[in-house]
Amino acid sequence: MTTDYTAQARTEAGPPSYPLDADRLDDAISSLESGVKAWADMPLHRRARLLERTHESIADNVVRWTRTASDLKKLPTSSQLVGEEWMSGPYAALSGFYVVAKSLHKLASGHSTVEGLQTSTTPEGRLTWKVLPIGLQEAVLFHGFSAKVWTLPGVTADEIHAGAGLGATELGTVGGVSLILGAGNITSIGPLDALTELVAHNRASILKINPTLAPLLSVYREALQPLIDADLLRIVQGGTAVGEYLSNHPHITHVHITGSAATHDRIVWGNDNTHSGEPVLKKPITSELGGVSPVIVVPGEWSKADLRFQAENIASMRLHNAGHNCIAAQTVIIDAKWSQREEFLRELAFALEDIDHRDPWYPGSRDKLRQAAAEHSQAEAFSHGQRLLITLDSDQHEAVETTEYFTAVLGVKPITVDSPVGGIPKSVASIEHVAAFLGLAVDYANNRLAGTLGANVIVSPATRRSLGPRFDAAIERLHFGSIGINVWTGLAFLTATATWGAFPGHTLHNVQSGIGVVHNGLLIPHSERTVVSGPFRPFPRSILGGEFSLFPKPPWFVTARSAARTGRALTEFAANPCWAKLPGIFYHAFQA
Repeated sequence: MTTDYTAQARTEAGPPSYPLDADRLDDAISSLESGVKAWADMPLHRRARLLERTHESIADNVVRWTRTASDLKKLPTSSQLVGEEWMSGPYAALSGFYVVAKSLHKLASGHSTVEGLQTSTTPEGRLTWKVLPIGLQEAVLFHGFSAKVWTLPGVTADEIHAGAGLGATELGTVGGVSLILGAGNITSIGPLDALTELVAHNRASILKINPTLAPLLSVYREALQPLIDADLLRIVQGGTAVGEYLSNHPHITHVHITGSAATHDRIVWGNDNTHSGEPVLKKPITSELGGVSPVIVVPGEWSKADLRFQAENIASMRLHNAGHNCIAAQTVIIDAKWSQREEFLRELAFALEDIDHRDPWYPGSRDKLRQAAAEHSQAEAFSHGQRLLITLDSDQHEAVETTEYFTAVLGVKPITVDSPVGGIPKSVASIEHVAAFLGLAVDYANNRLAGTLGANVIVSPATRRSLGPRFDAAIERLHFGSIGINVWTGLAFLTATATWGAFPGHTLHNVQSGIGVVHNGLLIPHSERTVVSGPFRPFPRSILGGEFSLFPKPPWFVTARSAARTGRALTEFAANPCWAKLPGIFYHAFQA
């Protein structure tokens, strides 16, 4: 996800003109200052009702929202990929506002937002809080999937209960006005960032939408009208001059950006590439900045159907939204000695070629593809040259490990494990080899790849059982803000109760994938990461393989034939959750 004052103000047709109207922006900020003071005095139940009215307003605009997003991304209305726009746009926004409104109602009634959550403890003593599924409807809808928010080491359950609610428990606090520099790829990001700023931090927001999403300006304003009427949100567009004016405005108290580390650093440091002086930005900034997301393929004994399904899984992690995602998979880490390695890589190459062609739509994407091809000697092209598979055979650092290409570029890194000493029984040697590979793969992901936003791990149920606690220990050593086990970390983004952001600990001097947390609909304090898990196989093969999961091919797979219908059905459910809508969702989902 990229925000750039200059580069992202351009489209394929050339740079649009955005004149700076300082008086209009000043008036907007002044209104927001009044609105946030009223918010500070607003009781929790009235805050919840305001969010519910916004949820209703979003629901009234889901069709226009999805159609506009599909048009600007050049998707024909008949394409199943329109499902991506339903799910990552209005579905995510509706889920976010619905969950946060429920959290405020819970706080208003004197209960903790984490009350009743299933908890557990990791091998190193971190607490985990199960946030998916919550309730029977979610258990049925997301059968076989789960999400857990992990809190920081050393933090006790009492501290989590005491801090649950974040800024919502600080009635009377005026957080000021935040500038949100919106993303240009996923349409729910800006509205959800404004929701986080308002509820978790008591800040009103001026959302500057990315020029790439300019056609959505009127949709956003209509969908979010209750917040605008309450003087808690203003939505503007503009280029370099508007971004700089707002960032440096004396009445803007905070900045949040979804974009690239390079853009973040230009805002914070100006022309100081060494980051050794004082920041030119004189106010706090939080950020979500993407990175190079790994997929660790844990070796095992897979069927041909497993090989093909997991190849589609990884291809979808890269090709969703034509590859223009900050959380897209970019480096596949694979065991060099896995007996099925070549067969799996053939399936992956087949998927990259066979999946329906889609032209890049994000500005600059074709240049990024040419750059990636020029920077790597072992780059194989697929789908009319619009997808690249890059093999990393040497120990030398490669650009695909440190450059977020933000388009359909996928690297493959084989990891070699030294053979075990003689005399060890074959079955023991095999699982020892797998454990050794997993340890090396985690080290590689932590130390060689840029960013800490998300990591994916694919492992068969049999291999996971054989690894036992060593698998759990390896997951704990992965220092990423979201981790997906057999499911793309994009599910963490779509799960309103999950946290979203980089692994904690980054600074302005070395920002990596960003600073801070968004979403977090249960307003859980001291969060470290979210771990989402899913079945290794789709139904019915999941049951035959010993997994209790009734979920078919997920609708976020780019190969899901019914994704558009399923995405719309899920959005209609998010607008008004009820049991009567579940059969329709399943009807469409099982046609994938």
